[in-house]
Amino acid sequence: MKHWRIGLLGALVSVAAVYFVARQMDVRLLGDALRHARYVYLVPATALIVVGLAARAVRWRVLLSGGLPLSRAFSILNVAYLVNGILPLRIGEVARAFLAARATPPVPFFKSTSTIIVERMLDLLAVLIITAAALTAGPLPDELRAAAALFAPLALGGFLALVLMASQRARALKLVEVVAARIPLLGRFDVTAFVGHFLDGLRPLTQPAALANTLLWTVISWAFSLASGWVLMFAFYDQADWVVTCLFTAAASFVVAVPAVPGNLGTYELSILLVLQAMGYGEPVEAATAFALLVHGLNLMVVAVLGVIGFMREGISWEQLSQGMRRMEIAPPPPGHSV
Repeated sequence: MKHWRIGLLGALVSVAAVYFVARQMDVRLLGDALRHARYVYLVPATALIVVGLAARAVRWRVLLSGGLPLSRAFSILNVAYLVNGILPLRIGEVARAFLAARATPPVPFFKSTSTIIVERMLDLLAVLIITAAALTAGPLPDELRAAAALFAPLALGGFLALVLMASQRARALKLVEVVAARIPLLGRFDVTAFVGHFLDGLRPLTQPAALANTLLWTVISWAFSLASGWVLMFAFYDQADWVVTCLFTAAASFVVAVPAVPGNLGTYELSILLVLQAMGYGEPVEAATAFALLVHGLNLMVVAVLGVIGFMREGISWEQLSQGMRRMEIAPPPPGHSV
């Protein structure tokens, strides 16, 4: 309720996207396209999505330095994705940190948060690399080309800054102490301890083997995501195209950050439709729209099913999770304690 303005903005954006898509097509022909789709391809596509999510759980576990069993990391991750699909502002990441803090031994909140930041940075780099690779093989709208040119150096710079902070932990903490001493407001909190937790989550970046494993599982997870999209193209098209798959996957990933209703209804489909139209797969528009609906619907279904299973495996209800996140207090470890 505190963020009703963002919710209203998201609703308006989604309504505008749905209107833009709907005005281009005939609903009757859309129904025909959905009825004649080759749904057999949903089976391998679903399997590829699940394996890709499992690869992301392995990556998170590597970043946590093995702080969670793989099965626990997988269930917590699925709960977080389900919450992200229902609530705005990426609240699912808070749920992930809360659930990790309930583990035995618990994963400190700021350690989880730092690993999540690393994941987002790696995923952004992956999307930009996928887009850049597609640029070499096919045309791209000027808007997406400009966005890739702008965000690629920013993402790379942010990732390198995280690596530098992790490798110079003592100096980073000393700098935080100096800044905290100069800002009275920060003096009310044990900022140094909080940053220490954060840097602990970045520790794998300083270890060549762990960094290599993190990058490897990032590549694997995105490879399965792309493969699922490529397979789904056969549900509506006689041929699948890797360039088109890379572009609509990248576009859908970018649009997730745009304010919209839960599940990014409308904006997700519009991003895929625009790419299909730009790459010569937009006609008939009803088939392209049906494909976008299928991609989005399948991903939402997989996340929903795995998320519900994750709730059951964690032994927690939605109400308990909401209350736990609201009550969550971040306490720094006692002096001399190693995280």
